[in-house]
Amino acid sequence: MTLWKRGKVYWSYVYVDGVRHAKSTGTGNLRIATTIDQRFKEELNLRRHLLVQPDPDMPFGRLAAKFLAEGETRPWHIDRLKLLLPYWAEMPIGRIHKSLAADYRKHRHAEKTVTDSTINRDLGVLRHILFWAVDEGLLATNPLARLRLVPERRKPRSVISVGEEALLLTAAAPHLRAIIITALDTGMRRGELLNQRWEHVDLNRKLLFVTRSKTAEGEGREIPLTERVHSLLLSRQEPEGLVFTFRKTPIKAIKTAWKAAMRRASIRYRRFHDLRHTFNTRLMEAGVMQEVRKALMGHSTGEDVNSIYTHIELPVKREAVRKLEIWLAAQAQAQPQPGESASFPPPKEVSSSPDPNERSEPPDA
Repeated sequence: MTLWKRGKVYWSYVYVDGVRHAKSTGTGNLRIATTIDQRFKEELNLRRHLLVQPDPDMPFGRLAAKFLAEGETRPWHIDRLKLLLPYWAEMPIGRIHKSLAADYRKHRHAEKTVTDSTINRDLGVLRHILFWAVDEGLLATNPLARLRLVPERRKPRSVISVGEEALLLTAAAPHLRAIIITALDTGMRRGELLNQRWEHVDLNRKLLFVTRSKTAEGEGREIPLTERVHSLLLSRQEPEGLVFTFRKTPIKAIKTAWKAAMRRASIRYRRFHDLRHTFNTRLMEAGVMQEVRKALMGHSTGEDVNSIYTHIELPVKREAVRKLEIWLAAQAQAQPQPGESASFPPPKEVSSSPDPNERSEPPDA
């Protein structure tokens, strides 16, 4: 007998390995209390054999902490959790549903002027963590599995003109200038650039092998080097280590130096990621086919799941880079300043040491 009535409520007392476990059934109905008692015994038995039992009463805050400790987290997961936790932390994961997601959207709009795209990213991370909870056996199903996100409007992607590029390179600090040039001529993401190593740069073949990509399709792609990037890397070649550093230390972020360069260049503000859009647009205007552009940038070559295995041969990539260089040369000649190349602006004396009016973290370039 494991059920005992205390006052008007039945309690379940179960011994496991000599340890007593007590739980209130919350009811005075013997039939219901017996069912709860049986489930309590099964739960303790599963726990005894180290089997994961669904825990719908777990607060989302505890699930998030577990995900950060044990899951495959990305920087954007952490950024979004800073916004999600104030609202969802105390909510039991078994009580999350689509109506609460809609309420969260209204809350975010009321709290601050944000776009639906931004809130979609929040809810995407929330849904991802709940899927992880299902995989770990903490939830039976994901209540947001079929959540319909608000359709996002396509926005025109900003690109940098050849003339603006010249102004930007002139205004950029030396360590940032090298990163900008490489980004413009390879289309690599910021994280890929800051983690690129000399061991994966073949200057003899004028080839760069991307070693760290954001997406699985982008892993291991080869990018032929333009003459400009080849000359740049050749002048600073090292046998090993990171390609881009600040005073021989790894660069963790480039936000401060990027904003400072934009301010000094006196051009309309762009994001660093717009350099990637610029590379893609220039390839397109140079006549490079979409499949080749996607291969160079590390995108899937189509919507079919098998299309990620479509291989673009290296000579085709080299031809695409050759077309890009021809296009850039033509654009440089068309600039109003005769004799001044937009590809290689005269370097302005910009100190690589942090501006005293800016933050002083060394590699926040």
